[in-house]
Amino acid sequence: MSTPQNKTAPINIRALEGQRTLIDKAASSLNKTRSDFMLEAACQAAENILLDQRLFLVDDDTFSVFQAQLDAPVSDNKKLHYLLNQNPPWDN
Repeated sequence: MSTPQNKTAPINIRALEGQRTLIDKAASSLNKTRSDFMLEAACQAAENILLDQRLFLVDDDTFSVFQAQLDAPVSDNKKLHYLLNQNPPWDN
């Protein structure tokens, strides 16, 4: 479990009573406070949104470095070779 930290940035939202009740039930089932549950859920959603980005804007120099890495020959990777030659679990 993570070490406790002082939380100093307040976040306030208004919700319908039914929404609050639903959140409270879910938080309670995980032995979390409403605030901890909501903050964790919001951060998880935010991370997923950022990880799903498909458009990355970079300057010309950064793109050139990226393109050079893509164009470079692949070095021999025994572990990757082994992995790619395994039957998937659903075929066993």
